[in-house]
Amino acid sequence: MEEFKSINEILEFAIASEQDAVEFYSNLADQSKNTEMKAVFQQFAKEEMNHKSRLIKIQDEGSFELKSEKIHDLKIADYLVDVQVSPKMSYQDALVVAMKKEKAAFKLYTNLAAKAPNESLKNIFLSLAQEESKHKLRFEIEYDDYILKEN
Repeated sequence: MEEFKSINEILEFAIASEQDAVEFYSNLADQSKNTEMKAVFQQFAKEEMNHKSRLIKIQDEGSFELKSEKIHDLKIADYLVDVQVSPKMSYQDALVVAMKKEKAAFKLYTNLAAKAPNESLKNIFLSLAQEESKHKLRFEIEYDDYILKEN
């Protein structure tokens, strides 16, 4: 796991991670043949860009406020097998990939929070974990509404 020496290094890491997510969802949108799926992934790319902007603002202003909230976990991703990303994947597979990606990001930030050397760094990581948890929940709700209810 990466070791950080400053809040700025953490923010740079998080900003780069959010940019990776923007590119991931943008690529999924570009590859999607289904217009509905394309729109969903474009929306998530936009949300990740907003998170990146928020982190840049924190970096520029030097201030940060942790808003603690309880995020429900449907745990759907825990019971699904991994799916390979491909241009021809189904909407269901795309949702699985997205859930797994958000779960991995949540775990990363949670682990980093546990290793943080001070409360300020810990709070930044917990806030980032919370954002990833919200994304995972949205994908799980989408999966529940459109995949599980159809079966």
